[in-house]
Amino acid sequence: MLDTVRSVPTPEGIELSLRLAGPPARASALMLDLAIRGAILLALSVILGPTGRFGTGLVLIAWFFLEWLFPAVCEVYFGGATPGKKALGLVVLHDDGTPVQWPSALIRNLLRAVDFLPFAYGFGLASMLANRDFKRLGDIVAGTVVVYRDSAAAGSTVPAFAPSAPGITLSLAEQRAVLDYAERAESLTLERAEELAALATPLTGSGGGAAAKERLLRIANYLLGRKA
Repeated sequence: MLDTVRSVPTPEGIELSLRLAGPPARASALMLDLAIRGAILLALSVILGPTGRFGTGLVLIAWFFLEWLFPAVCEVYFGGATPGKKALGLVVLHDDGTPVQWPSALIRNLLRAVDFLPFAYGFGLASMLANRDFKRLGDIVAGTVVVYRDSAAAGSTVPAFAPSAPGITLSLAEQRAVLDYAERAESLTLERAEELAALATPLTGSGGGAAAKERLLRIANYLLGRKA
């Protein structure tokens, strides 16, 4: 796989493109969340410490809530993201691209206890590296994925090129693949865009490089019905 985008068909016949978040981004979000929760607990300890055992009990209750329930509350009621995920533009969704709900949010967060084993999220990291969707064990059981939140301003526009017929008959799925590539081509690095274009040799020929990319963009303009 050359990128982490997955297409998810909806019952309405619309395909959602989800950009899956890998271990580095998710680990960074976790570190931010741990720092935030630690700061809250430290502040509560300073405030409630003088009250003795009563204050200690309240701090322990707060720790339980912050560690096990707070992430689920954020994911259900605050756009699918804890503060750390929100800062890095990540969001938790169901596998079908719908917003995460209570059962799945609770399952994936409670199973962090298993993902943490044997230490430092060892099982969770191994699971993400072995899974094409970067799912830790909690995600697998809950049926969830962590993806990048697309900017609301991002559009799905195809760069304008003189249209060119593909030369062969394309199925609907193949047409959709060409259009998906054209919509994303300008957001990719030049090397990645040319590498992806080189995979479509029946359409682009064996030359590859910038010529293959331009050929796919011309075909995409043809499929959109644009005029020369």
